[in-house]
Amino acid sequence: MHPIFLDLGFAQIRYYGLMYAVALLAGIKLILTEVKRRKLGGTEDQILNIILGAFVGALLGARIYYVVFNLPLYRDNLWEILAVWHGGLAIHGGICGGVLVGCLLCRFYKIAPWKFADCASPAVLLGQAIGRFGNLMNGDAHGLPTSLPWGLIFPAGTPAGDEFPNLPLHPTMLYEMILNFLFFLILYRWQKKNNYKDGYIFGLYLIFYSMARFLVSFFRADDLYFLGCNLPQLVSLVLIAVCGYIIWRYKLYRAKEGVK
Repeated sequence: MHPIFLDLGFAQIRYYGLMYAVALLAGIKLILTEVKRRKLGGTEDQILNIILGAFVGALLGARIYYVVFNLPLYRDNLWEILAVWHGGLAIHGGICGGVLVGCLLCRFYKIAPWKFADCASPAVLLGQAIGRFGNLMNGDAHGLPTSLPWGLIFPAGTPAGDEFPNLPLHPTMLYEMILNFLFFLILYRWQKKNNYKDGYIFGLYLIFYSMARFLVSFFRADDLYFLGCNLPQLVSLVLIAVCGYIIWRYKLYRAKEGVK
């Protein structure tokens, strides 16, 4: 594994950034197709603005979330806050930032936020799966040492290699990438049935991703902790419980009237 995809001398293209670009392009294609299929309204430019705005909001939210819970690491080196290629994007913060900006833009363009969230959810899950390949090549979001035959040794200069030099680690990026991709396939298939109440697909997305993250966090070495608790696992359990209750309470899984 090596974090540099292409070294041009005057500039470098990193897998980390490249995978984010690939994820964004794939997401744009999937979301535009679903928005047209559902006749959600809005022009293509407006939908693109919502997608790009939510993407930027997700990046900012993910970084702010991570920095807030790691203030001692950045207090004496504020410039390091900008070095996202060193790792440090928390997905739960990204979800908060993306949802907030996406909701505001939907309301600005008079597009139903829950409908748009349903259209976007499978694409977001696919994007997260693609992004984990960037984490693999970058050597961050890494696992604990393992004696299992599929353990990976990361090179020096990567977060994983520097923390655990010459030790095989759980490839937690691959674990999550596989789970996210499998859940994407399920969600994508259910989305096409088009017979669920608004917000159901988005709620399932939160549950599916939270399940994946809760399981993978047992093997991760760089998870955030708050008051002695594994923060991603704690947040994941809360999301599973809250979304599950909302889906059951409002029967979002039932077909809309007049839709077969």
